[in-house]
Amino acid sequence: MVTLPRLRPGCPGRARPALVRGFVPALVRGLLLALVLTMLTACGSPNATGGAPPPTTPPAGPTAAASAPANPASSPTTTPTESAMTTSFTIASPAFADGTPIPKRHTCDGADVSPTLTWEGAPDGTAAFALIVDDPDAPRGTFVHWVAFDIDGVPDGGLAEGISRTADAPPEGRNDFGRIGYGGPCPPPGPTHHYRFTLYALDRRLGLRGSPTTADLRAAMSGHVLVEARLVGTFRR
Repeated sequence: MVTLPRLRPGCPGRARPALVRGFVPALVRGLLLALVLTMLTACGSPNATGGAPPPTTPPAGPTAAASAPANPASSPTTTPTESAMTTSFTIASPAFADGTPIPKRHTCDGADVSPTLTWEGAPDGTAAFALIVDDPDAPRGTFVHWVAFDIDGVPDGGLAEGISRTADAPPEGRNDFGRIGYGGPCPPPGPTHHYRFTLYALDRRLGLRGSPTTADLRAAMSGHVLVEARLVGTFRR
């Protein structure tokens, strides 16, 4: 508030300049103070410089992708090859170790009887086994020596020596000698041949009739192989 000086009686002309001198500086100071306060208020505003307010940090927590439950339908299906790489399913023979020569007893130069085979580690869900013995080094292409199928699906089992073509034999198909059952190695003289004893664990029995060939067996097995195991023996003449 500005205090106005009392007017002296009889001197109106002299009091007017004093009133102006006191009122004008006070008014100017008030205006300057108001201008300064306005500027300070504008400078303190978050948007005074035209910038956007700083982003707000979201609360810590799992993202939607990490917290979303897995969709079983979108999970990749394991193929037989992938399963075979992660299983302990194996096949062996007391007659020869993997990669070593097959005894003459199991060839056409001997008694030509099927060797003892054992296996272990078949996966759950195995209903039966199928066996193919072939020679990829034959002069005219892969030569089939034995086809057997619907072998009982016990996880740890085997086939006894000479079981082929006996009453205890599993169902057998036709080999490339044109006979039913096992036909041992019988290569022409020359380099070493490799004989693959491949055992397939299947999710069902095949129920093939007659004397199926290896092609018939492979067609019936398609889509039903859980895992496979292989033993390789060698022979030369």
